[in-house]
Amino acid sequence: MLRISLEQWRMFKAVVEYGGFNQASAAIYKSQSSIHKAVSKIEESLDIKLFKIEGRKTLLTDAGHLMLRRADYLLEEAQKLENIGHTLAQGVETHLKIAVDEVFPKQVLYRALDQVSEAFPHLRIELVESVLSGANQLLNDLEVDLAISAFPSQSGVNKELCTIEFVAVASPLHPLHESDEALSFEDLKHHRQIVVRDSNTQQKTDAGWLEAQQRWTVSHMNTSVDMICAAMGFAWLPKLSIQHHLDQGRLLPLKLKQGQTRHASLYLVFNDSDQLGPATQAFVDALESEVRC
Repeated sequence: MLRISLEQWRMFKAVVEYGGFNQASAAIYKSQSSIHKAVSKIEESLDIKLFKIEGRKTLLTDAGHLMLRRADYLLEEAQKLENIGHTLAQGVETHLKIAVDEVFPKQVLYRALDQVSEAFPHLRIELVESVLSGANQLLNDLEVDLAISAFPSQSGVNKELCTIEFVAVASPLHPLHESDEALSFEDLKHHRQIVVRDSNTQQKTDAGWLEAQQRWTVSHMNTSVDMICAAMGFAWLPKLSIQHHLDQGRLLPLKLKQGQTRHASLYLVFNDSDQLGPATQAFVDALESEVRC
């Protein structure tokens, strides 16, 4: 039988999170005596010291640091267990919110969404378009139910969906097409590169920038495509998304000595497979099926 309750672990964590017993008391609406008793109960039950006092500061001991890591995991798993219970109690979910990297093939996404809507006609679907690590941030912040991301999650569940081919392009009117010789990366650095900004607001990723002397950063891929079609710069763009521009001659692949094309994987990412409701699971299945076609 467990000698320490989840609530006692939660109060221990609150002391650490808020910087002391007084602060924890105010933050979680528990009396200071209750919090002191909870911490004392843990220390007595395990025969360890969790905190040490230095001046006015309440600091973790080495044992306290170790127990905090374990307590974080325990409380997180308990929260997941409750969430699964809520999911089961609610039955079929009514809302599905998805973060989608802008480079993911739109027609594949639309077909998968259409299948889910036919099976669950009352499901409300919300798409949040993201760039680079932005989808992961939305998932980590619990703002979306699942994400199609350029990066695997460090803590969630990852399924590799597909590989996207990027091609270096510029307008046929751009000076980079004037040379008959194959271009090097050093040649490219003398021209403006159009870069799409990472939509992650906390930890941005710089992917694909060559440290060109001029760099224009935009928020959406469509803006990048428009600028490049207007001969304002060059970029590596997903081939599927610009195929019609290539077919109509508005964009031309750059003749490079190396690296004319690049490849990147996209992942389907979610926090916990047990928390997926029937409609969300149906979307996952439909998306994987469409990618295989």
